[in-house]
Amino acid sequence: MRSDHDHAELNALAARIADHYRTDFMTPRLLTGYLRLVEFAVLAAIGSLFLVFYVETDTRLLWSYVAIILAGSTLGVLSINVVGGYRLSFLRRSMLAHWRVAAAWIAVIAGVTAALFFIYGSADHSRVFLAGWFVCGIIALSLIRVTLCSFIHKWARDGRMERRAVIVGGGRNAAQLIRGLEAQADSDIRICGIFDDRNDRRSPPLVAGYPKLGTIAELVAFSRRTRIDMLIVTLPLSAEKRLLSLLRKLWVLPVDIRLSAHENALQFRPRSYSFIGDIPMIDVLDRPLADWDWIAKRAFDFVFAFLAIAIMSPILLLTALAVKLDSPGPVIFRQKRHGFNNQTIEIFKFRSLRDEFSDPEAKQIVTKNDRRITRVGSFIRKTSIDELPQLFNVLRGDLSLVGPRPHALHAQSSRNETFTAIVDGYFGRHKVKPGITGWAQIKGWRGEIDQPEKLQRRFEHDLHYIENWSLRFDLYILLMTPISMLSKTDGAY
Repeated sequence: MRSDHDHAELNALAARIADHYRTDFMTPRLLTGYLRLVEFAVLAAIGSLFLVFYVETDTRLLWSYVAIILAGSTLGVLSINVVGGYRLSFLRRSMLAHWRVAAAWIAVIAGVTAALFFIYGSADHSRVFLAGWFVCGIIALSLIRVTLCSFIHKWARDGRMERRAVIVGGGRNAAQLIRGLEAQADSDIRICGIFDDRNDRRSPPLVAGYPKLGTIAELVAFSRRTRIDMLIVTLPLSAEKRLLSLLRKLWVLPVDIRLSAHENALQFRPRSYSFIGDIPMIDVLDRPLADWDWIAKRAFDFVFAFLAIAIMSPILLLTALAVKLDSPGPVIFRQKRHGFNNQTIEIFKFRSLRDEFSDPEAKQIVTKNDRRITRVGSFIRKTSIDELPQLFNVLRGDLSLVGPRPHALHAQSSRNETFTAIVDGYFGRHKVKPGITGWAQIKGWRGEIDQPEKLQRRFEHDLHYIENWSLRFDLYILLMTPISMLSKTDGAY
């Protein structure tokens, strides 16, 4: 049956705190990733400007200069990374630590100069080019970092750059963890509150100055309402049953789950821990598609969706015309569905049912030989052409090209059972954005849910996709989708 934490209501204090936090944010990993790209681009641009305005572009060494610029810019970023120049604590120091960045760039230019001497054995390459690139590179890197330092402090004050953490479990362990986190220098952790099912003296309403905001069921609702990056569980490893019960409720959330190890008597090898400052944590679950993975997938989605719309625009126009001529009613059907982190999204489809039988809430599942389906609707549903308008959902950011298929808010099987009643932990498939196509679809698990096993297999394939995501996996699924639509149509009607 559907558990309470799927629809728990927040108390007034928890709701007010959830609504307080900003929705625009910049995590440290995203920030340093962007900085690497910017500094590579700036170094390459400086080298290119010297090449265009000082070096003869028709020289026989043109491609050698291009290789120098690309290799030097790449090595510059790598060298700065080696000296710790992309750590958040380093970036906050402004000018005091810039000598390391300068030293890294000096080493790169010296290495490039030495390589040119050994490869060419002459002074064919411009010394002014190398000297100008070196000096302007140092100036540019320093200006970028001075500017960024001021922004970092501003973002930290505004709450834009932080990792939001919730403490799971109250009492003495939680108090010690909170004090330890607050003692960390340059910490980016923002503690949002405490959640615990216990209401006795072991879990008081206020722990180390932070309020207890509710139960574990309310924690799930809280994480749906605002962005949370990390859940830190303070239970000891000896509380095995309670720990497993907690994780069973929390794993459906798209967050990092860490087990605080600062009070555990059982010690592991250092490599078994991750650290927040000096505080050891045991990694239980990692959020899928975090930071740069999310950016890579979003870029992949946008580019391929734009190309798909451009290439298939004749099919889109002809289908729209056919739907309009076949039966009265709108061409596009809109339906509310579950999106990322259980948020409600509105998806677009070509209308395939007669307008008077439209079922936006999906209360009646479409079955074989369903009389509500139009003539054009039967064809476009079987070939999945009715899904093509969702390419515009991808451009809007509601959907991904590849991911678990979004189900209607009140989706039911043909036996009138809700999906959450059939599959335990069903909402775990919402830890990533839903997609137009997915691993389950190309494996034939699409269409009517007339047996519980079909939904279970679809759910298992969705989890496999989430746990094994890569851009190559996405590309493979996209390439296999047309083949699957033609060869596996038994469940599509």
